[in-house]
Amino acid sequence: MPSQYEEERVWEGSNHNQYEEEGAEDVIDNPEEVLQECLEKFKTPDYIMEPGIFGQLKRYFQAGGNPEQVIEQLSINYNGVAQMANLLAEWLILGGVKVTEVQAMVENHLKDMILKTFDPKKADTIFTEEGETPAWLTEMIEHPTWRSLIYRLAEEYPDCLMLNFTIKLISDAGFQGEITSISTAAQQIEVFSRVLKSAIVGFLQSSDDWQNSVNECAKMVCHGAHTYVYSQVIVHILSQEPRGGAIMKRLGQEITRCAQQSGHDVTPITLALTAGESWRGARTALAAMLSRGALNPADISVLFRAYTQPEPPPVHLLRIPQFLELLVDALFKSGSKLNPEHKSKYMYLLAYAASVCEGVTPGRPVKDELKATVQAIEKIHAVCSSSASSSELIAELPTLYHCIRFPVVGMGVLVWVECVVTEPSYFKLCTEHCPVHLALLDEVASCHQLLHHRLLRLLIQLFESPQDELEILVQLELKKMLLDRMVNLLSRGCVVPVLRYIKQCWQRGDTDISLIRYFITEVLDAIAPPYTQEFVQLVLPMVENEEITGTMRAEGENDPVSEFIVHCKAHYVVT
Repeated sequence: MPSQYEEERVWEGSNHNQYEEEGAEDVIDNPEEVLQECLEKFKTPDYIMEPGIFGQLKRYFQAGGNPEQVIEQLSINYNGVAQMANLLAEWLILGGVKVTEVQAMVENHLKDMILKTFDPKKADTIFTEEGETPAWLTEMIEHPTWRSLIYRLAEEYPDCLMLNFTIKLISDAGFQGEITSISTAAQQIEVFSRVLKSAIVGFLQSSDDWQNSVNECAKMVCHGAHTYVYSQVIVHILSQEPRGGAIMKRLGQEITRCAQQSGHDVTPITLALTAGESWRGARTALAAMLSRGALNPADISVLFRAYTQPEPPPVHLLRIPQFLELLVDALFKSGSKLNPEHKSKYMYLLAYAASVCEGVTPGRPVKDELKATVQAIEKIHAVCSSSASSSELIAELPTLYHCIRFPVVGMGVLVWVECVVTEPSYFKLCTEHCPVHLALLDEVASCHQLLHHRLLRLLIQLFESPQDELEILVQLELKKMLLDRMVNLLSRGCVVPVLRYIKQCWQRGDTDISLIRYFITEVLDAIAPPYTQEFVQLVLPMVENEEITGTMRAEGENDPVSEFIVHCKAHYVVT
């Protein structure tokens, strides 16, 4: 405490000298009013501890105030709350409480008091009285505890100038990664720009967890119309870069999807950032369908005529993800009804978007794969819309397997299978061990790596869906069949997401342990070294678990379980 007392004396002395040096007296128009105002402040508890005490004393004496009166007022109203708090803190430390715990107690109590009594108007007067950034504010933002307090206050009082200025100070100091509140960041363009940069960097650096990074970034951008437009323009400019431009374009599309899912019509902004302004007819037809979220034959006919003429519009107009999803759903979803007269136009536009690329000469696109893609879509559409039974589909397998190699058809088959197998009665009526629809997913996984995450989401949905109408043993066999699909997906390159999900099932304890054992058995049969460190960290804890693999081990170390454990401990850092 002596050191703290000396610091206070130094601080007091410096202010006193400043007061003396200022010397020149200000002209006071109404001395009586100034005296009354100063005396009212001097009557408040512990006013002698306020930073502005010397300024008020100067005004008081310049107005002709009585020194005895001010000394009496300040003395009577001195309670020494801060000093008593320090004394209690020292007693606690002497009593054996850890310094960090005492500090946390004091800080948390102060935070609660500030949150209860904070007055934004009084806070804003700091700038009018100080005229510059207070030194204590600069020191305050160096501590995480007080930064978190500023974030909470900024949420409750978004119009407070002092808090907005402090948020900028925090951002300038390099702590923008902590500003998770979008309403706080969106108040100032400099702060929001830094937070947006941190979010984009986080997205670019993420690997298997990229979807969560995209969702966090999109949620931040979609906070308001101004943040959305500003962010999308920046992302659009970055998407023009030769290095990494495609990744930024994907980010922009995910942000658009998030805005649409939140119920916002961002079509005008999307089209404004899409080239091809001279093709007004095609853009108007496209805008009408995107705004409604539904296709219609009239607008489809306009687009079809535009893209069948000798010099068609640029293909990227058709490649807006929302429009592609509408086309795929219309052609492949079960129960979708299309006018037979216009069906070929839907197929042509989808095939054009999927297979045509711009040529060297503007207006002369390369259509080498267009005809084959149209024919593949026609064949699969005929199968998907026929309502054929599983046994009837077996005859169509050669056609299905041949056409699935086209990426757009692979997506269409996935949408169709997703629609069919999620029907509540599907597995109840199914008699095969592995239904044909799910067997097709193995081929999709084999041909199209970019569909792995959506395919895994479908398998997880089926694995977790209640099948209470089936007998317990039948339910277990069904889940084993779905695990086989996951193992196949793992063998095709979707390794970490599949393993993470199974590990979560084991850790949650809501999955029959025999299913985890079955999965581990199948995986050990399918893998061989070398392994990545991440793979070992995910699989080894499950393999070492006695409840999972205890019955799979033989005497010695000749079984797959023991061999895997020995190999991992010999070649990898196991934590």
